Amino acid sequence: MADYTIISDVSNYILNVLRDRMCPEPIPSPNNIEVSSPASQDVDYILGLYLYDIKEEDTIAPPPTVRRGKLQLTPPPKPYSLYYMVFINSGGQAGLKDQDFQKIIGKCAQVVSDNSSVLPNQLQNWLDTQEPPIVLSQAKISLEEKVRVWSAINKPYQISLFYKAAPVYVSSEIVIDTPRVVDAEFGLHVTGEERGE
Repeated sequence: MADYTIISDVSNYILNVLRDRMCPEPIPSPNNIEVSSPASQDVDYILGLYLYDIKEEDTIAPPPTVRRGKLQLTPPPKPYSLYYMVFINSGGQAGLKDQDFQKIIGKCAQVVSDNSSVLPNQLQNWLDTQEPPIVLSQAKISLEEKVRVWSAINKPYQISLFYKAAPVYVSSEIVIDTPRVVDAEFGLHVTGEERGE
């Protein structure tokens, strides 16, 4: 199962897709798209990707215990949902008009919709297990909840996109040694034996 770096790998996947599909139009350079918080000061980029919440999913049935070799087991991985906000950086908007903002947000929505799933083994190519795809979908949150996300970082609300990436499975480092079979007893019981008179 995927290692703990899968969370960072999902962020990098989204970042790389945005850089690949949104440049040079409507954003001039891949360097203008960054993983960042809107609270970061003195940063020069146009579009930001912000991971603002991670939740353990209790509605997804966990996979069974994972076998490692012949004598070891590990607990099943935990499924998580990652919540992202894609926003336009207020510090990097020099020369951008409202129409430009709308074009950037529209293109971003199109790009994410067209690249809305990725297999974990595409992100961590050493994986030898088949895991379900990680799906990017619009986070179903209200305008009030979006405003609260902005308020939490002391910034005024602005139009932004909110996404959920799930399920993201994070493996356990716990290894359980199973007892080795060293002794076995076998018995033979014959039924239906013919009886002589």
